Amino acid sequence: MSAPAGHYQPLARLPEGKDSILNKAFVGPKQPIIDGLPTFSSPYEEREWVKGHMAAAFRYWGKLGFGDGLAGHITVRDPVKPNHFWMNPASEHFSMITKSMLVLVDEHGNICPEGAQLPINAAGFNIHTAIHAARPDVNAAAHCHSVHGKTWSAFGKPIEMLVQDSCAFYNNISVYNNFGGVVLAKEEGVNIAKAIGPTAKNCILQNHGLLTLGQTVDEAVYMFMTLDRLCYAQLLVEAAQASGIQRTLIGKEEAEFTSKVAGWFFGHLSPEYKLILKETKGEFLQ
Repeated sequence: MSAPAGHYQPLARLPEGKDSILNKAFVGPKQPIIDGLPTFSSPYEEREWVKGHMAAAFRYWGKLGFGDGLAGHITVRDPVKPNHFWMNPASEHFSMITKSMLVLVDEHGNICPEGAQLPINAAGFNIHTAIHAARPDVNAAAHCHSVHGKTWSAFGKPIEMLVQDSCAFYNNISVYNNFGGVVLAKEEGVNIAKAIGPTAKNCILQNHGLLTLGQTVDEAVYMFMTLDRLCYAQLLVEAAQASGIQRTLIGKEEAEFTSKVAGWFFGHLSPEYKLILKETKGEFLQ
């Protein structure tokens, strides 16, 4: 697994220029309405930020009911050792995750002393290590067996451009059509990485569930939630159409235009992070 060293790229910065699409999306004082990444004084400081947001991301998934036994995993590339990644232990519920529970694993599956000494999900390691190797342009990957995501995955089809939120996935979603069972072999992880391709950040794993990528854990996790809800919407539309009601799809030009803003908006976990921080009094940061 190889990746260039250095800090992560900021997920979002409002582009300069009064004619920017994103600048037109806001009114009022020009303040950072949605937080981007802070400036880090060292990779070690950045590591702590990553771990804190990763723990919050699991708490968010717990609130959404995404916990499913030992299944489900998020990984984030380590800023200090870019060929290592942080991962959740296999023995803890999403709603209980703290920074100190996160495991640092290398490309060979060795548990490193900088993190918790706890077991990790082998299938998750095989999927994520292949993705991190194939996609050095992303830092985070998220996968779990959400009900709506795994239900829609049985069709082996991407979601359609049904509503405004769908446009965040315009030309940004792939499908892995081969279900090879629980991913206990490295080859299956490689096959999944190939199915995602060099540019897409979202994938529907047929008969399995959803997988999302991001520059940050915030982006990967929030896009996962958005995609799961869109799978739910797609299922409702399919059911309505079966009773004779016809759907209307968003046109290609409109979807492409909207994707430039929608993809940016849905890459942020900032409001949810602040809520979890308040609700838990920062307990997840321990």
